[in-house]
Amino acid sequence: MAPSILIADIGGTTTRIARAGADGVPFDVRLEANDSYASAQELIGTYLADMSGDRPAAAVLAVAGPIDGDDIRLTNRDWRFSRAALAAGFGLRRVEVVNDFAAFAHAVPQLGRDDLLGVGVGRAAAGRPRLVCGPGTGFGTAVILTRENGYDVLPSESGHMRLGAVTTDEARIIAHLVRDFGPVAVEHVLSGSGLARLHRILTGEQLSSHAIIKAAANGQPSEKESCAVFLRVLGRVLGDLTLAFEALGGVYVGGGLGRALAPLFADSPFRTAFEDHPPYGERLAQVPVQVVTHAAPGLLGAARLGRHLLQAD
Repeated sequence: MAPSILIADIGGTTTRIARAGADGVPFDVRLEANDSYASAQELIGTYLADMSGDRPAAAVLAVAGPIDGDDIRLTNRDWRFSRAALAAGFGLRRVEVVNDFAAFAHAVPQLGRDDLLGVGVGRAAAGRPRLVCGPGTGFGTAVILTRENGYDVLPSESGHMRLGAVTTDEARIIAHLVRDFGPVAVEHVLSGSGLARLHRILTGEQLSSHAIIKAAANGQPSEKESCAVFLRVLGRVLGDLTLAFEALGGVYVGGGLGRALAPLFADSPFRTAFEDHPPYGERLAQVPVQVVTHAAPGLLGAARLGRHLLQAD
């Protein structure tokens, strides 16, 4: 049997885990709730114990957090592991670990038209940086830098930048969050828990992000307004990041929450807020924004990296 690679996209709330062969196509894909496991090691061990066929030769893990050396820690979940110990414990020849949005960035070249939903108009500038970002349990970001014979991926932790207010309702939201958190970070609003906080501040109702989006899609006024405010803030922040990275090659919005909100982008203030950055409104108007609707771009990116590992061996 041809060798395979273990691949996983380990987020703060859920993990997608699978295998991939030399063709880079994920198979035996499973979606796991992280609350069902005490650690990433337990989750991976359960998957390997349940699988059929030969053990994977190596692993590529996409993790929601910065990657610094052998001690891997998730930002929004109390999980940590050693790359070396994981390899030894599961008999893997090699374990590669990347940031989850870096893996997402590696998936972008593989995405087809059916995986993308355009928001507004724009034309990508060839050879310029592309921004990959989105809200989920936290707020992830990476940048794709084009080079002569391919591309490089630059992970970013811009979800932890400070967030300010532009409108009176945003000022109200920030004032509430300052009382709760002190300095307010981007992902305090642009995340699943952030949408729930925003809705509670605006309406007094305590609902999950899933319930808010479902109600908004069904036309409920207060939930639609909360999602509109969320998407306005998202548009403004992505405009900021596009200018920061000169990402004139395009913006790709992902994350579990970004994908769930996809049907609401078109009638929201997102694109107006994205472009409203004087004196560069016309510059931003040229940038295409795509919502990524593919269910598991992190796995696609991990599989792409895994394919290179198999080819190198």
